[in-house]
Amino acid sequence: MPIRLRRGERRVRGDEGGGRLGAAELGAEPGERASLVQFSSAFCQPCRATRRILAEVAGMVEGVAHIEVDAERNLDLVRALGIETTPTVLVLDAGGRIVRRAAGMPRKADVIAALGAAV
Repeated sequence: MPIRLRRGERRVRGDEGGGRLGAAELGAEPGERASLVQFSSAFCQPCRATRRILAEVAGMVEGVAHIEVDAERNLDLVRALGIETTPTVLVLDAGGRIVRRAAGMPRKADVIAALGAAV
């Protein structure tokens, strides 16, 4: 189940398959069970709210990490992943495989549901 977005936000993609992301690419240690990776920019208001939602969900589920990536400072990774807007959220499984992806500010319930695909 992909992360559902609020009106005016756009859904990007569900299962990404393919490559894996680890500490070297993300600049932080991934979670043991899953990771919520948020691409943000400095003046992005929805990024602040997304940060709170993802941190809260990560705190609720043992072994889940919330990793925030500054999109402006990591342009190579942003381009490689096709990130077009902030916030963009990637849900990674324990092996670093992208299992869900969405652009825009997600709802907490949808993040929890998307996390189910990763753990």
